[in-house]
Parts: sequence; C-alpha cells; structure tokens
Amino acid sequence: MELFFLLGAAFAIFILWLCSKILEKAGIDKIWVLVLLIPVVNIIMIWVFAFSEWPGLKQKRF
Repeated sequence: MELFFLLGAAFAIFILWLCSKILEKAGIDKIWVLVLLIPVVNIIMIWVFAFSEWPGLKQKRF
C-alpha cells in the first residue's frame, strides 16, 4: 500500500512538471500549474487555457 502512495505522488509531481513545461512554451506563468491541484477548478481552467490566446504564439504586426 505504501508503494501505491509513493508511485502516486511521483506520478502527480511528474504531471505537474510536464504541465509547467507546456505553460512555459505557451508564454504563461508556470505558477498556474498549481490550479491543477484544486478539484473542479482544474477542469474549468483547462478549458479556459485551451480556448484563450497564448502569449507565446502572438506574432508581431508591422
């Protein structure tokens, strides 16, 4: 049973690290990855993030 919790914690840390890398490439502050730890809010924020404009993808217009 202890191994289950140890692997679960390691998996959660790995997922948070991956999501922080995605946010970094999108140009959004990595602190937003902590929202994934809040139930229900995490689902809403994933939708908001998916459909919002990413600062990292904005192109300069002349």
